[in-house]
Amino acid sequence: MAKDNPPRGSIWTRPERSARGPAPEHSRAEITAAAVALADAAGLGTVTMRSVAAAIGTGPASLYRYVATRAELLELMADQARGELAYDETGSAEPAIRLLALAREGRALYLRHPWLLDIPTATIPGPNAIAFIEHSLAALTGVDLSGPAKLETIGLFSGAVRLLAQTEIEQRQAGQNAAQWQGELTAYLSQIVSSGQHPHLAAVLADTPSADLARQQDDLFERAMARILAGLLVALARRIEDGAG
Repeated sequence: MAKDNPPRGSIWTRPERSARGPAPEHSRAEITAAAVALADAAGLGTVTMRSVAAAIGTGPASLYRYVATRAELLELMADQARGELAYDETGSAEPAIRLLALAREGRALYLRHPWLLDIPTATIPGPNAIAFIEHSLAALTGVDLSGPAKLETIGLFSGAVRLLAQTEIEQRQAGQNAAQWQGELTAYLSQIVSSGQHPHLAAVLADTPSADLARQQDDLFERAMARILAGLLVALARRIEDGAG
């Protein structure tokens, strides 16, 4: 009876090349760069083992010497993209300000590479993802949260950035900007509340200055992240976690 092949483990725990056999003609970095270029040009659906192999001038079968599956290739792509984060404005500042600077960089990253939204997030983090976690934890230095709570905060923060970027990208793909979308939504909701069946929604709409509809997407992102960070960093979170709230 043939033995099952041992599990390969995460691509991040395997050496890039075996110590045995001929020297490789290509590298993970070269393969990943080719895959990222394909995704940037025409979307993640164009990234296949065959298309990436063709882009670097080799056969599909030989690509499996470097990555075991397409899923591993996607992991490499996502981590390479995260390597573009510069952390330029995350030095000495209040936690919320430092995290907001990270949020701006994250949003810009998604706008440059919209295909990142199509890659599952539940994977083993690569080196650049670990660097992001480290910078985020540095921003939380001095915040009255336990270690596990800080990691949860980073996860929630990252999810918020991803969601806001996804909304913006979807609007752009639909040929809209934030002001147009908000204007159409407000006009629609105004018709809905005219029946008098939604008094709380009507009150909110009546209290919304028309100037708010003209605000740019940048402003919307800043306002939303400021509110989210205020909630994530509130000191009461520690009391609730400890069961004292």
